[in-house]
Amino acid sequence: MNRTTLSLIAGTAALAAVTGFATLNQPGASAPDTGKAAAELPVERTSLVCPSPSTSDLAETSYTSFTPVTKGTGADGAARLTAATGQSADAATGKPTGKATDKADDKGDKGDKKKAVKPVLTPKAPGTPAVGDTTGGEAPALLGTADGKFAPGWTVQETTEVPAGTGRGLQGVTCTPPDTEFWFPGVSTLADRTDYVHLTNPDDAAAVADIELYGKDGALPTTVGDGITIPAHSSEPVLLSTLTGEKQEDLTVHVNVRSGRVGAAVQALDEKLGGDWLAASTDAAGTQVVPGIPKDATAVRLVAHAPGDADADLKIQLASPSGLITPAGHETLHVKAGMTASVDLGDVTRGEAGSLVLTPTGRSVPVVAAVRVLRGKGADQESAFISATAPVRTRASAADNSAKGTTLSLTAPEGTAQVKVTASAGSGGGTAVSKTYTVKAGTTQDVELPVPTGLKGTYALTVEPLTDTPVYAARTLTATQDGVPGFTVQTLPDDRGTVAVPEADQDMSIIN
Repeated sequence: MNRTTLSLIAGTAALAAVTGFATLNQPGASAPDTGKAAAELPVERTSLVCPSPSTSDLAETSYTSFTPVTKGTGADGAARLTAATGQSADAATGKPTGKATDKADDKGDKGDKKKAVKPVLTPKAPGTPAVGDTTGGEAPALLGTADGKFAPGWTVQETTEVPAGTGRGLQGVTCTPPDTEFWFPGVSTLADRTDYVHLTNPDDAAAVADIELYGKDGALPTTVGDGITIPAHSSEPVLLSTLTGEKQEDLTVHVNVRSGRVGAAVQALDEKLGGDWLAASTDAAGTQVVPGIPKDATAVRLVAHAPGDADADLKIQLASPSGLITPAGHETLHVKAGMTASVDLGDVTRGEAGSLVLTPTGRSVPVVAAVRVLRGKGADQESAFISATAPVRTRASAADNSAKGTTLSLTAPEGTAQVKVTASAGSGGGTAVSKTYTVKAGTTQDVELPVPTGLKGTYALTVEPLTDTPVYAARTLTATQDGVPGFTVQTLPDDRGTVAVPEADQDMSIIN
């Protein structure tokens, strides 16, 4: 038996061992080599990180965890959110593992290794949200792990209300899985903006990341953006204005992780216009969709960046309730290679639900994109950000919804789609309900949401396309305080709750 044959057998056996699900059949000697469809099996472990919510002493933050019920999972599992203290804790028990970072040791925290890390919340069962909360400006970043029946589609929402000061209003972010690269178009280094990129390391070893800034003329020179170390189980907020002396309104941040993995999100705070979290744009592509622009938006600013070495020419369209339309005077956007471009679209939605659809006018060139949205007028304005996102292929969920103040926006730019939306049981009680919607080709709909029967507390929304047409979704939360229309928007990319596992056949003929 040669080395190639041994490697092939070892690779197949390893795949079977990792998944735990492989079918072994011995075909006849003359059986044809027919390919078998890969089985879709639930993921068995999910990791998420939540950034530190606020530095304001007035901040009130809620965390909501939700896992949709998934067929094929076992009866066991757990999900936990614990503070990123620089000390490793077992995901299932909360007990320290005995590993601590240098940061913890430097503070004299070695004695704390004997203490269990108290979880912020502990979900009891899939299908029902679990909630936790904190107040003030010293809440740490959180590290989350879910396994078994809690892992497929696990999502956590972090929502913060800040009644006054820089960034006042409603701030929300979906806690993200750790990764190695992130793009954030829409940041700023102007004097009235305070933008931080939060880097959170969930792993046992330190991570090293580079932060690059790209403006209207290309890459900006930075001072300390290279080789930023994020200790194990810790979080580092980096103020973008300390990386460069240049003041620009529209920039793109690129986070590239050299070693390890991190979770990343940008907190963009304005002295007069409130603030919110800016999630990373989906992977660079020739076509991008930014769903869920509120119908009462008073100003929409599009920011795009072309990461490669070719210029991008984009056609700008708005998917409205009646179909795709082109904003007058803003038909296209030219984005030079390696540079960031922007355009002010004004009140482009004009009182109707809308989503931006960006497509190439000629050759397809990958871009990343996001919009900054304003609601309100004068001194009573509030801002939020929506990044381009991936479609919901199979399922996606959004937690922390209430009977009032929640809007779900669905967009089907390529063709008519049917979508099932389920409102889960409430965190304090209630019965789940579902409703099916038809979204016509090229349109955006703010759907009339189902509300759980006998709702107590908050609930989660789960979106499941019933057709093959790509569907994009976004959820808006609103909360007006002292006349300021606070709001935050989260997109709903696919939750990747299942993984394709190819079937493995035992073929004894290969050893002959």
